Amino acid sequence: MTRFLLRRAATSALVLLGVMLATFLLARVVPASPAVAYIGPKAQPADIARVERELGLDQPLHIQFWRYLSDMLTGDWGDSIGTKQPVLQEIGTRLPATLELLIVAMVVAVAVGLVLGVIAARRKGTKLDHLIRLLSIGGVSMPAFWLGLLLQVVFVRALGLLPPTGRLGPETPFVSPITELTGLYTVDALLTGNMTAFGDAFLHILLPAATLAAYPAGVVARMTRATMIETLSQDHVRTARAYGLAERTVTWRIALRNALPPVTTVFGLTLAYSLTGTFFVEVVFNWPGLGQFAAQALLNVDYPAIMGVTVLGAVGYVLVNLVVDLIQARLDPRVGLA
Repeated sequence: MTRFLLRRAATSALVLLGVMLATFLLARVVPASPAVAYIGPKAQPADIARVERELGLDQPLHIQFWRYLSDMLTGDWGDSIGTKQPVLQEIGTRLPATLELLIVAMVVAVAVGLVLGVIAARRKGTKLDHLIRLLSIGGVSMPAFWLGLLLQVVFVRALGLLPPTGRLGPETPFVSPITELTGLYTVDALLTGNMTAFGDAFLHILLPAATLAAYPAGVVARMTRATMIETLSQDHVRTARAYGLAERTVTWRIALRNALPPVTTVFGLTLAYSLTGTFFVEVVFNWPGLGQFAAQALLNVDYPAIMGVTVLGAVGYVLVNLVVDLIQARLDPRVGLA
């Protein structure tokens, strides 16, 4: 285990270094000037030159990258050109909103995907199986921003059941303010017994979480169906049935456990993908997380913010894959930590 973790740490460091270098170079080849974005549209040449010196943009690229890398390792991720605040502080402020959305969406995706996949495998070839396969293909192929707009039209405009955007209604911070403990509004409201705020936060997160969950739920459902069909035809499952075990026990406790390792791998990849997929959802639903911050940073050529969000996403991707490998080895002893 120790050797495995050391190897993964070394390869992860190389991956992060490559991501940082690629993002750094791409941010520097953009025609727009960060100094102009920093000063404003009426920037004068003398002011631009002064700001470039202050930001170190007049130095050679290799010196700029080395300075950025050394500063980042010491906790200085630079200041956002758009907000004039430290990037690490901006990320820390917005990260809880993104994590809350991601956690709720992934819980929904796993629950819905596993249940639909098992049902489709048990009812292989029936109309219900075809319907579940159609829904899973739709969830995988439908763009997140389009699905979000469609859900807003149906549940907000047509039915008036759910709020359109944001994390809370405009009156909640005044009527039932949330005492922030974790930054996750639903969790904080439950911990402090603020059920009014919990209900409002829960209603606001439903649509963006459903939008974000559509893709991973479709992937999990398709993979679960495929692996369950294969597992249900194996000898140990037929033996369990021959011993008279209930079909529910055979399906959910024996077959599903053996079908989980491939599903876990695919879910890990979709979870890592969803770390960046939240950006589109946050823009559509005006969710004040990292997605909005990254979108605004791209528009403002805010390269410190772009670098910070990219590095954070790369770290998340590496950690998710490491956790998936450990879980897969736990579920299936035949999988070694090589």
